[in-house]
Amino acid sequence: MIAVEIDELTPCLKDNNTGAILETEVIRIKRASFLKNYNARTGWYTNWAELLKENEIYALVIKGTVDIQGLVALYPSPDMQGVFITWMCTAPLNNKQLGNEPRYVGVGGHLFAIAAQKSMDYGFGGAVTGFAANMDLVQHYCRTFHADHIGMLHEYQIFIDERPAQELVEVYDYEWTDEEV
Repeated sequence: MIAVEIDELTPCLKDNNTGAILETEVIRIKRASFLKNYNARTGWYTNWAELLKENEIYALVIKGTVDIQGLVALYPSPDMQGVFITWMCTAPLNNKQLGNEPRYVGVGGHLFAIAAQKSMDYGFGGAVTGFAANMDLVQHYCRTFHADHIGMLHEYQIFIDERPAQELVEVYDYEWTDEEV
């Protein structure tokens, strides 16, 4: 389920309180023990440790920290010739849907860019699909990323094709780290 709102497409995260621009990194998470506290009870919508069994999980962090600002669970699918976004959400402190004024702006766009980059890395050209949480988010992604509402496997299924995915990846200036936790 994709449950992020795209507030701004920013190359780095912007501190909503100070306006400071903060560099970001992407870390792959491979240990369920690291994810044990990332669950619905703590505002992360689902049990992220369980998602690790069938997905690759990537965390968006502020450079030099392991302070997670958002998580995305991906499944590379040769059958679909793309990457399937199993789950995507921002940290509770960045989540407007939980009634919070986001601490950092730009998290949602970063997470989509991570999915698009992994699709390119797997040879799928950036093609990404997944299920939005509701029709408002479907329409939001269609406007923001030129996604298509395909509704084939789920009524809120979206698809981002290669060209919009490439344009999205070009916006972001995060670093991929070799670090895995």
